[in-house]
Amino acid sequence: MDSHIAAVPLEKAYRLLNHGPSILVSARHDGIDNVMAAAWACALDFAPPKLTVVLDKATRTRALVEGSGTFVIQVPTAAQLQLTHAVGTHSLDAQPDKLARAGVQLFQMEGVEAPCVAGCSAWLACRLIPEPHNQAAYDLFIGEVVGAWADTRVFRDGHWHFEEADPSWRSLHYIAGGRFYAIGEALDAQQ
Repeated sequence: MDSHIAAVPLEKAYRLLNHGPSILVSARHDGIDNVMAAAWACALDFAPPKLTVVLDKATRTRALVEGSGTFVIQVPTAAQLQLTHAVGTHSLDAQPDKLARAGVQLFQMEGVEAPCVAGCSAWLACRLIPEPHNQAAYDLFIGEVVGAWADTRVFRDGHWHFEEADPSWRSLHYIAGGRFYAIGEALDAQQ
């Protein structure tokens, strides 16, 4: 494991998604790995920590999540713009070498079944909480966060430090049509 990756206490895991980044969803089932980009993910609960993510019926990743019952949510960086766009616009069914073409490098976090994407700034390993109605009607999946990690170059002491990190570590925020924004400067409200 990369020496810059540190565990994040589960009670602080929601902070990894609280700033609304585009995310990568990875899953593995029956020897098949896939990664997709998603824009609709958010923290849902604190104890135990839970999150939601929308996974369209047409995606291969959704079938892998439903088959395995596990997945990982990753926060990609500005340096991963092309990778994020590629895994979000190409299907594994249509392009079996999608991950290699996009330059995705996978690794295993100890105790996590689903693969993790290297180079991201945060990882949240999840156990699927089956909600068949929500999944069928709204493509809405709920995951219980069972492990969380972040790269200490940009997240430490329970907080993001984008303003201190190289701009390549900024999170991506998808708008539409291939347009992303990177998170901007920090602004502090008066206390």
